[in-house]
Amino acid sequence: MLEQEAADYRAVNENPCHMCMPLGAILPFKGVERAMVLIHGSQGCSTYMRRHLAEHFHEPIDVASSALNEQGTIYGGEASLKKGLDNLVKLYQPGVIGILTTCLAETIGEDTARVAADYLREKRPPGLHLITVSTPGYGGTHSEGYFLALRRIVVSLTGRSEKHPAINIIAPHLSPADLREIKRILELWQVDYILLPDFSETLDGPLARPYKKIPPGGTRVRDIARMGGARATIQLGLTVDDAISPGCYLAEECGVPLYKLPVPTGLANTDLFMELLGQLTGRPLPASLARERGRLLDCMIDAHKHNAQGRAVIFGEPEIVYAVTSFCLENGIEPVVVATGSNDHRLPGLLKNRLEETGASPCFLREADFQRIREKSREREANIAIGHSDGRYLTEKEGIPLVRHGFPIHDRVGGQRLLSVGYAGSIMFLDRITNTLLESKHQNYRLRLYQAFYRPAGPDSRQEEG
Repeated sequence: MLEQEAADYRAVNENPCHMCMPLGAILPFKGVERAMVLIHGSQGCSTYMRRHLAEHFHEPIDVASSALNEQGTIYGGEASLKKGLDNLVKLYQPGVIGILTTCLAETIGEDTARVAADYLREKRPPGLHLITVSTPGYGGTHSEGYFLALRRIVVSLTGRSEKHPAINIIAPHLSPADLREIKRILELWQVDYILLPDFSETLDGPLARPYKKIPPGGTRVRDIARMGGARATIQLGLTVDDAISPGCYLAEECGVPLYKLPVPTGLANTDLFMELLGQLTGRPLPASLARERGRLLDCMIDAHKHNAQGRAVIFGEPEIVYAVTSFCLENGIEPVVVATGSNDHRLPGLLKNRLEETGASPCFLREADFQRIREKSREREANIAIGHSDGRYLTEKEGIPLVRHGFPIHDRVGGQRLLSVGYAGSIMFLDRITNTLLESKHQNYRLRLYQAFYRPAGPDSRQEEG
């Protein structure tokens, strides 16, 4: 039976399973060519976000701040915001600046859209686009901030465009390696595409000299402007609310047909992506991708006898959680706890058919924190965790090994290079999970057998033998 766990009424969250809204909103701007971000709030907010992102991507993360202080909090932060914009334009010469608000700016009622319009009228900086996004930290999670910023970029930069054969690809929060794999797949299909956002190079670029303040790469502004004339939009996001969906905006305002798909992780989800590309292009599956699909099937057969013992706790952003849960189900791993920090209520319904096919009945948690996840993981006897680094407490406190996946991964290197999409990425992801289960089994099976079957010799045991 499916158990729906709503948020309870505890006074505090202990290690919440999400980060703040502006942190997520930074990333789409990092995937736009010559874009920068300015956080309208205190310096501490931008410092926290820079540190969090730098520890995951291991790249310089430049995020400006309006350095809102006590005086600005009382009398308004317009002067601080305009001064911050002046400095940003002078030092970086960006083409796009995303202005994100914080809890403080939202609480005092800063009208950043009006300030940005005044700034453009007063300074007239050539070719500069200012995009404001309302992202109070208490307003949502980082995944909602991500899609809201993405929609604001599309709303602000997409104009009327002649019809053209390109396909818009709206990407959720994936790793740079995943974005490169999606681009490789699209090129194998010979698809003309516009990928938004594209931080495959800006947040995982090669070492280069001389150092550039804004790394090269990202979706070009002129391509974003053409998205309204595309033949279709593929939004890799089933759990995204229509109000913050870039694909819905393009469909409603520009008439671009919208196809919503899950993140192409696993056989079934990747098949959906390939079938849609085949439908849109009229071409058969490229031979190289057909071979990769066969290798994934072979990998699934090799690993199934080991994965059948898996009882997984899965947590993170709703879109990633959906994809990983589907992936576990098709590989014989039973999801026993499915948790997200978001208040998203779609996951149980979206997963209903797949759960009924397998007989799995996980506990769903929304607006979850890791104290609650730990309790449910212990009750449901989970033996593997799949999610970001904040779940390391499950290993430390409960002895549940963690397969790091998603964002942030700040206690390991290489989070930006983890590949989990497409047939090739699914093979790598399945190997990581299977090997973690095998390692845990070989480290612990003697102790478990001892605890399960050993009974010390004594008077009682001799009496039983007699």
